[in-house]
Amino acid sequence: MLGNEANWVHNIRAAGGKAVLHHGRRESVRLEEVEPSERAPILRRYLACAPGARPHVPVDRGACLEAFAEIAPQIPVFRVIHASRAR
Repeated sequence: MLGNEANWVHNIRAAGGKAVLHHGRRESVRLEEVEPSERAPILRRYLACAPGARPHVPVDRGACLEAFAEIAPQIPVFRVIHASRAR
């Protein structure tokens, strides 16, 4: 939600998507970047569920899907691929 210049985004891209999640235990995952053309519905749903993200996203949570599509290239979105599901 902090944009393409956030350190974590640079790190994930440099690592080819390899990451480790920590949630009680460590889990190796791959983060797959979602194309900007597919981000609008994800961003809209995220904004509805994560009130803390609202100051960082330059559209209202009730905005139309087209408004989210306009800002989608500015906000990276990654899909988590668990090691057990990796190709």
